[in-house]
Amino acid sequence: MDVTPSPELTPRARDWAATMQGRAGGGIRRAHAGSEAKVGAVEPLERGEREQIEDALLAPGATRARGSGHRAREEVADPSRTCFERDRDRILHGTTAFRRLAGKTQVFIFPEDHQRTRLTHALEVAQVATSIARACRLNVALTEAIALGHDCGHGPFGHASEDAFTPFVPGGFDHAVWGADVVLAPLNLCEETLDGIRNHSWSRPAPGTPEGEVVSWADRIAYVCHDFEDAVRAGIATPAMLPPEVRDRCGVERSSQLRAFIAGVVDAVATTGEVGMTEPLADALAGFRRFNYERIYMRPASVAQGALVVRVLQALVEHYADRPNTLPLAELAMPHPVTGYAAGSAEALRESVTYVAGMTDRFAWAQAVANLGWETDALPAGLDLLR
Repeated sequence: MDVTPSPELTPRARDWAATMQGRAGGGIRRAHAGSEAKVGAVEPLERGEREQIEDALLAPGATRARGSGHRAREEVADPSRTCFERDRDRILHGTTAFRRLAGKTQVFIFPEDHQRTRLTHALEVAQVATSIARACRLNVALTEAIALGHDCGHGPFGHASEDAFTPFVPGGFDHAVWGADVVLAPLNLCEETLDGIRNHSWSRPAPGTPEGEVVSWADRIAYVCHDFEDAVRAGIATPAMLPPEVRDRCGVERSSQLRAFIAGVVDAVATTGEVGMTEPLADALAGFRRFNYERIYMRPASVAQGALVVRVLQALVEHYADRPNTLPLAELAMPHPVTGYAAGSAEALRESVTYVAGMTDRFAWAQAVANLGWETDALPAGLDLLR
């Protein structure tokens, strides 16, 4: 096969094209010329062997992959990955909901390049949670799977979307429950993973695993610290405004705050055997969250934007519920538009909530402009690229 680069290519493109097949030698291909990445001949660790290692290394109360992996639909076990590693990989690769978190509000609509999105929040939660899990000898793969998937049920524009969708969903719209039971259920994840996602919010019942409880703490630690940092960069708050007990116990920089709060959880596990946080740091975290709530989340501009979001998202749901055959079929449970749901039916309403809840911020506003006649001048600051 001729792989000679075309002479029309630039020098950089020719160099890149020349690497197409790698470097051959000794019966294998290498990525780099002159590579000396040698590990010695080893027997690959199969899943069963790795589960035995878990049994030896994990804490007594940690969740083992062996004996877990109960799914709604039975599956043949993967030969090399544990059930929880498989769940983590499915969340990363198998759902558009995770990728769409990049276009969904964490605090600021629509975030500037350096501000957090729901996706970067999920990644930071995973980092905090796995740091705690490793230190406490818990199941890191299960912890990471729950953390990465914990916000996949969030609608556009953060928690304001829950207020918007609640009138349309029996029992109300909770992003944690919606994420587990609607958004991620098609991935056929393990019961333990779905339980941790469903119950990561502190207002929900306690998760059934210590790994799920760790993610609940990691979620709060991560968002309290990074939301404050984003607010400082946006000019909404300053470190000097933090209450003294917060500054004294965890500092004013995100790195020192994360270090303190993570240590607070690890120390609590080490001294009591239970997942929690030592009292002084728990008080600091509560005071920190209270400060964010009063100065950031409930500032007048945020409240006004939240009210606008509720009106627009509810109008979009009602628009599609009245015209269910305009919904993209790939997003729906219905098999064909001819046999679709009746306009205004309960089924059409649920599918409309599902569709709108899955939208990114920018796409939701674009649909409001295109389908509802919403004036672009009424859009919040940060969405000016639509104008």
